[in-house]
Amino acid sequence: MSESREWLVQWLRDAHAMEEQAETMLSGQLSRIENYPELSDRMRLHLDETRQQAARLKACLDRMDEGSSTMKDAGGKVTAMAQSLSGFFAADEVMKGSLASYTFEHMEIASYTILIAAAESLGETEVVRACEDNLREEVAMAEWLKDHLPSTTEEFLARAETESDTAKR
Repeated sequence: MSESREWLVQWLRDAHAMEEQAETMLSGQLSRIENYPELSDRMRLHLDETRQQAARLKACLDRMDEGSSTMKDAGGKVTAMAQSLSGFFAADEVMKGSLASYTFEHMEIASYTILIAAAESLGETEVVRACEDNLREEVAMAEWLKDHLPSTTEEFLARAETESDTAKR
């Protein structure tokens, strides 16, 4: 196996672990968001997309006769669990979660951009297609979050002034 192909496989495994981490993070946030239905609905949709993204990556690895990394997947889930629990104690949990989600989307966007370039250079058209699909969904989620950060912030601040118990989540 060429060194370039080895890098592609490693990065695909990293991306699969990243999606496993995203699934755990989104599930944790969703289990606690009670008072922001629009945000909750969009996160639920993205959770479904995230599961599909992980499946696409696993299919790419399987087609290349490689597998995902159980160790990387587990590490990503543990990290996400810790991130999710840390937000639980924040009085502004919905805002911390929004910030973390927006940041995480951009890490995913960069990851898929790298994967697409590597797969194109190796002629791995199926990997390119899968990563382009994942990239489109990540960009859409990042844009949605960016567009809704102001209204989520305003809603949080209004709730914090009058119903501080419901502002957190």
